[in-house]
Amino acid sequence: MIFLTRKAEFSSAHFYWVEDWTEEENKRVFGKCANRNGHGHNYTVEVTVKGEIDPVSGFVVDLKQLKDILDREVISIYDHRHLNLEVPEFRSSIPTTENIAIAIWQRLEDKIPNAKLHRVRVYEMPDLFADFYGEQA
Repeated sequence: MIFLTRKAEFSSAHFYWVEDWTEEENKRVFGKCANRNGHGHNYTVEVTVKGEIDPVSGFVVDLKQLKDILDREVISIYDHRHLNLEVPEFRSSIPTTENIAIAIWQRLEDKIPNAKLHRVRVYEMPDLFADFYGEQA
């Protein structure tokens, strides 16, 4: 078993807000992140797959195919978007770093041939990231 990680980047805006709370409660819990106009981040996502090395190609997964899947399923959807307003999965959940990692996992799960998704790591900032290993973790 070997693990392979591919990185990609996207830029998105978001805000944190719970509709059932008052404006004061949202501001108390989320601070500046409760600004309904949103604010942006340059995110980095790392997708780690695991599997056996193909004895002919030497790859665990076709690298171009992995990049194309990541571009199609995540980057093209999230890049230069307001996550709360433009990405369907965040119309019903707050686009925190944790929820973004889970959403990316759900977008990629079962789409990578010949390898199993192992981890999705999302960096919101260089010193803040979330890891998701799927429901089995």
